[in-house]
Amino acid sequence: MELRPYQNEAKESIFAEWGKGVRRTLLVLPTGCGKTIVFAKVAEECVRQGRRVLILAHRGELLEQAADKIGRVTGLGCATEKAERTCMGSWFRITVGSVQTLTRESRLGQFPADYFDTIIIDEAHHCLTDSYQRILGHFPDALVLGVTATPDRGDMRNLGEFFESLAYEYTLPKAIKAGYLSPIKALTIPLRLDLTGVGVQAGDLKAGDIGTALDPYLYQIADEMAVHCRDRKTVVFLPLVKTSQKFRDILNGKGFRAAEVNGESADRAEVLAAFDRGDYDILCNSMLLTEGWDCPSVDCIVVLRPTKIRSLYSQMVGRGTRLYPGKDHLLLLDFLWHTERHELCHPASLICTDDEVARQMTANIEAAGCPVDIEGAERQAAEDVVAQREEALAKRLEEMKRRKRKLVDPLQFEMSIQAEDLSGYVPAFGWEMAPPSDGQKSALEKLGILPDEVTSAGKAAKILDRLDKRRIEGLTTPKQIRFLEGRGFQHVGTWQFDSARKLIDRIAANGWRVPAGIVPGEYTPESGGTPCAEWT
Repeated sequence: MELRPYQNEAKESIFAEWGKGVRRTLLVLPTGCGKTIVFAKVAEECVRQGRRVLILAHRGELLEQAADKIGRVTGLGCATEKAERTCMGSWFRITVGSVQTLTRESRLGQFPADYFDTIIIDEAHHCLTDSYQRILGHFPDALVLGVTATPDRGDMRNLGEFFESLAYEYTLPKAIKAGYLSPIKALTIPLRLDLTGVGVQAGDLKAGDIGTALDPYLYQIADEMAVHCRDRKTVVFLPLVKTSQKFRDILNGKGFRAAEVNGESADRAEVLAAFDRGDYDILCNSMLLTEGWDCPSVDCIVVLRPTKIRSLYSQMVGRGTRLYPGKDHLLLLDFLWHTERHELCHPASLICTDDEVARQMTANIEAAGCPVDIEGAERQAAEDVVAQREEALAKRLEEMKRRKRKLVDPLQFEMSIQAEDLSGYVPAFGWEMAPPSDGQKSALEKLGILPDEVTSAGKAAKILDRLDKRRIEGLTTPKQIRFLEGRGFQHVGTWQFDSARKLIDRIAANGWRVPAGIVPGEYTPESGGTPCAEWT
């Protein structure tokens, strides 16, 4: 199988991290982008190098899918470590292993510490539990790859306690733009659901409390779905089995063909197959289908299990993002969850890395009253936030002028070069969270950036990297930005070095006054410019 370009980049990046001496690294791919294919190819290369590979998963279905996909993608067979089945004595170099089985001391103790050279963890956000850590600790010298869908910042911060680096990340917007996933349109339903009595357990809302709070609204929700979901193939996520079954019955009473599946369903495979071929148009479930189930024809997702966990929300929505003939977008129904204490996930959580942009995007979608493409909504929200930040920055610049600083405030630099990735950066790994080193501070100050406002080594590294790229591309220096923006010129960070230098020379020749005929707020520099050794 020929890998897609991003899948090949991911594979190469993983081996590059291991080659640098990083033993535990992460791969982040959105649901539907072929993470199993990538780690199958990684496993294949490891086998080619003479290594023995263990693939860990927490559910039997994921193990079976991994073994099946590895067989189809690479032609390699897999041994199984699960229940009464064992890989001991097998000549297969790849083993798919159940965490529940391997975590037992009697089972784990049979393996020498060097038995597996490489461990791949499917759904890696589970790996911080004691059972996973017991297994990983038994094979201390193995190279480890964790694979997960887009995690939230809390997940990344937690995963950063175990993993040493992020080898590769492919984002949902990139996948949609490249045509690998379906576009998503979000619609906020003007139905305010009161969750003020819902408690929190293990970092998320209590499922039992959600079920109780949701119950009075089920008929109204069904009425809204009758308006928006009639001609769609819909999956509904609910908090409890009894809530899911009740909602199925309500939907059938509204004229839908609805089915329900849960972990105890004896006919689960039959129901899923019937839904796949079109016998049902709505499938209700109580969080059973978040992982390891694919039905590309799904074109509507209804999340009635509000959550604070972005990775869980992404997995639910991901059940509908795969491409399918005749499917031009996925409709995602969002609700006005009324709560005073919880930061819940919304469609913005799928695409925004900046909390401020996410809040603005959520407000914009709520105000729209019709399905909104989430990529366009994110761009509009980013523009709104930039405008708000520029207004705040203008006030801050006035204060800076009065203080007569010779160095550029990092925020001014980020805003001037329009770098959302810098302004929204949050450190994830241990070294990134540490304070900037003396060497980083010295380098920042030498290049014209005020180091006092840079709070982490990760942020300092990103700014220094960006400054080096700007030098190579022949763009303006921080000192040029401060000088010209201090005189009213706009977004000097997007100018060429030579253009800024020529203008500064004209101002200097005019007694350090802006020459007549130049209006700073309307000025556009001439194009051109080349990388310059005088950048510093």
